[in-house]
Amino acid sequence: MVGSAQPVRFKPGLEIEFANNPMGFRYGSGVFGPKPEYRSLDAIRPSLRDPDCQGPDPVYAIAMDVGRQDDLDELKRRMLLFGIVMYAGGRLGDEPVRSQGHKHAISPHSGWSAPELFEIWQGKAIVYAQENAGDDPGRCFVIEASPGDKVVMPPGWSHYVVNASSAAPLIFGAWCDRQYGFDYGEMRAHRGLAWFPRIAANDEIGWEKNPSYSASTLISRRARAYPEMGLSFEIPIYENLRRSPESIQWVSEPARLDRLWPSFEP
Repeated sequence: MVGSAQPVRFKPGLEIEFANNPMGFRYGSGVFGPKPEYRSLDAIRPSLRDPDCQGPDPVYAIAMDVGRQDDLDELKRRMLLFGIVMYAGGRLGDEPVRSQGHKHAISPHSGWSAPELFEIWQGKAIVYAQENAGDDPGRCFVIEASPGDKVVMPPGWSHYVVNASSAAPLIFGAWCDRQYGFDYGEMRAHRGLAWFPRIAANDEIGWEKNPSYSASTLISRRARAYPEMGLSFEIPIYENLRRSPESIQWVSEPARLDRLWPSFEP
């Protein structure tokens, strides 16, 4: 049963309410979506700095394939998928609540590891991204994002999302490929990604290198605009489907931006 629901503060262009106890989603009139899947603490332990830590359980709820009923045929035609995620508040030992980290599997229809477009709806987020999943992680970024901010994850990059506030849930939406899949193999072989977030005594989040990887430099900054992508950030990302669908088609057809990706920074 979904607990007492409240509307999200940011207006995402979809009528959805969120409940905290237990975490859940309530879809409004004309909006479709599945029951949430829950990620347990045990499921993500292999990626944490301290796999034996205590924390909220489930850690987060996720619903893939959400949208307006009137848009379903268009979503399928364009091979686009919209997802929503809600993270619990609290801590995972001395780490903030976060996902376990992954890169996207190759989508059969495109032959690419799909990119992703995030939009923060409520709370404070940090998106961590590294260029490679192997021993050399390549470029590594920490991107701070607030409600209304967008973050583009390039094809093939490994990443996770952090709830940067232990006192409140984090909610965000994302455009994905309809044939999305998660590849956890190299991340699990390295017992996590290249940098772990750690909560300091003053509740600030710092970063600790994972010794399973070779040396890397961590670049930290705020979320940015992406003028090189021709994407409007004046409207919620879901609204791009109706107002300017070609501006998000690269999510399921990354080859459209093949010249951009090699030097792209999230």
